[in-house]
Amino acid sequence: MSRVTLGVTSSISSYKAAEILRGLQKSGHEVRVAMTRNATRFIRPILFQSLSGHPVYLDEFRAKKGEVMHVELARETNLVVVAPASANTIGKFANGIADDFLSTFFLARRCPALLAPAMNVYMYRNSAVQQNIERLKELGVEFVEPDEGYLACGDEGAGRLADVDEIVAKALSMLAGANSLAGKQVIVTAGPTWESLDPVRVLTNRSSGKMGYALAEEAASRGARVTLISGPTQILPPLNVSFVRVESAEQMKQAVLNSFDSADYVIKSAAVSDFKPTQSLPHKKKKTGESETVELQPTEDILAALGKKKQRQVLVGFCAETENLEANAKSKLEQKNLDFIVANLVGGERNPFQSDENEVLVLDRVGHKEVFVLQKKKQLASRLWKLIIERSSQVQSVSGRA
Repeated sequence: MSRVTLGVTSSISSYKAAEILRGLQKSGHEVRVAMTRNATRFIRPILFQSLSGHPVYLDEFRAKKGEVMHVELARETNLVVVAPASANTIGKFANGIADDFLSTFFLARRCPALLAPAMNVYMYRNSAVQQNIERLKELGVEFVEPDEGYLACGDEGAGRLADVDEIVAKALSMLAGANSLAGKQVIVTAGPTWESLDPVRVLTNRSSGKMGYALAEEAASRGARVTLISGPTQILPPLNVSFVRVESAEQMKQAVLNSFDSADYVIKSAAVSDFKPTQSLPHKKKKTGESETVELQPTEDILAALGKKKQRQVLVGFCAETENLEANAKSKLEQKNLDFIVANLVGGERNPFQSDENEVLVLDRVGHKEVFVLQKKKQLASRLWKLIIERSSQVQSVSGRA
């Protein structure tokens, strides 16, 4: 059984929230309700209290036994559904405004969220509202788009709350995804590594770590216990993961090996340096005006070492190529004994390292191929995990590890 928090905002369709609550309960989920003050002008909280068997959350300042209520509820919630979601509430969510219980709780949540907008058609089409919706989608919030038809205000068009069955079905699908990694141990590596030339300079690459951090956050939202091992980045780690900071390829290797035996999934998205200086100088190298030569040696191939060591683990590698993307990716998949490889094409104007977006080719060891077109890395992380989870059993059965 999962716990759903149902947010109800001011709309003529607020009464339909009771049907959504019942639909979720019939599937065995516990539902708590949080209402905005204006929503109570359309429908009384006592209805939701009677149906849910729990008090309705209204006042952000109300406390119980010293608990911070919006934080406590956020800790216990597996999915947030806001239906109907007004333009005002969508705007608050998109811009980090927290001035009532529902908006404060939404910011504190650690789980997926589903919004079902309901409003006048011209409000819905307003560019500000559409920008807020797009902003939330970029942040990973899911939507059930409103239906078209005759509206209570007399206008006609998109803005009517989506069908209750559609909202419930989407919520149940998200709950299934939210539990898809429950009890699993996941290792994600992210970012670049630094190889020291001297106390000031390092040999590194352009990786921002954004893809790896998104994958770690998505795994945690699906119920996994996540260890995120990261090279130097400018990104704050997700709150609900175990975070390990490293610098060099050697440090990353040791950190991965420390957790590898207990892992179920290992996602090696870090851009580990392929080379390091044969000598790291103890003092800063001074500029002399003359040409300098730096001798390099290869770092240990962490992914290949894990491919030799794996037993039950699902091992996913990443690669960046400037040419022959599929052929090079397939070669690495086979040589390093991977289960999946996620391949990026880089070079010229293509630079997924510093971008919030990416497009990738995914290959697995049984010959399946999938292309994910350009999209936000947060969205891509969700789709990659869905693919990996769905195909892991088949991949492992072929290799005799099921």
